[in-house]
Amino acid sequence: MIFIEAEQFRPNRALSFAGRLLRKLCIDGPLLIALLLLAGAGLFVLYSAGGQQADLVLRQLLRVGVALAALLVVAQIPPKYLRMWSPWLYLAGMIMLILVLVTGASGKGAQRWLDLGLFRFQPAEIMKLAVPMMAAWVLHGRRLPPDAKDLLKLLVIILLPTILIATQPDLGTALLICASGILLILLAGLSGRFILLAGGLAMGALPLLWHFMRDYQKQRVLTFLNPETDPLGSGYHIIQSKIAIGSGGVFGKGWLNGSQAHLEFLPERSTDFIFAVLGEEFGLLGLLSMLVAYLFVVSRGLYIAVHGQDTFCRLLAGSISLTFFIYVFVNAGMVTGLLPVVGIPLPLVSYGGTSMVTLMVGFGMLMSFQSHRKLLPT
Repeated sequence: MIFIEAEQFRPNRALSFAGRLLRKLCIDGPLLIALLLLAGAGLFVLYSAGGQQADLVLRQLLRVGVALAALLVVAQIPPKYLRMWSPWLYLAGMIMLILVLVTGASGKGAQRWLDLGLFRFQPAEIMKLAVPMMAAWVLHGRRLPPDAKDLLKLLVIILLPTILIATQPDLGTALLICASGILLILLAGLSGRFILLAGGLAMGALPLLWHFMRDYQKQRVLTFLNPETDPLGSGYHIIQSKIAIGSGGVFGKGWLNGSQAHLEFLPERSTDFIFAVLGEEFGLLGLLSMLVAYLFVVSRGLYIAVHGQDTFCRLLAGSISLTFFIYVFVNAGMVTGLLPVVGIPLPLVSYGGTSMVTLMVGFGMLMSFQSHRKLLPT
């Protein structure tokens, strides 16, 4: 009898040890599990989307490891230091964006990278975190909702890097950075009249935005409205993507059995359009399962935001969580033909390293907010 009770007690001891270890490492268990599940599913789908190339999966696995290491490091940093470093990170990012325009390396018709010798670095990724951090720093300790003076400061903080990145050109990243700042302003409790005014100005600026868009960007919008006008050209991506998702049905064709991907009808199948590969091979149920995991990550991030210890933590955590939602929404929308193609990868699933590291650093900040909040006296 004593032996049976001891055996029943061991799982509880193991769970208790795991919980203490996670707390010591400043890791939020539910959020980490969800992120690992998404990254693991991404490796699983990538093997099929990439033509069963083991080296492709191994390179992505290495990037996942680097991203998780970055998450672990950032989670150890107390929120007060993240707040103190926000202006310096923003300033460094702005300087690097200016350097990109002057001496940046070019590729595929865009000038987005700084060549550091051993590797090329895209400073726009820094601004995905630096902009909401700087905006939260401005509002920290101030009375909310922000007044007109603070709103003007925030708009300058948001629009300067957005314009610099859009001129590279990198419209997708520019829109994400702008969205992260706007979401933070909305979380700060912006009054209804300011929201209506901003919405009116945004609608009025659309013709001006169209004027400054590149020809290929305009073509993407026109293709979104009617992809069948050029089925073998600009509309090819969307048409093939919808064929792949539709052919998957409810249950999918099975892993490694996707014809659109394996017969190379689907372009960019391991990066921007990997969502279509998932839909073809795992069907509607697979897509819904992936979306549920994403929604859990977003909801957990918002839970951390609600319980943040100060204004900086609450606003920044909320902005990071909702920007992650924008990532998923835009990628799924463009792959299914509901939004124009803007070149935004599916987070934690698409092949690539820089974006994944940026996302994991953001989630490391959320874990720092959650773990250090528990250390405060009650």
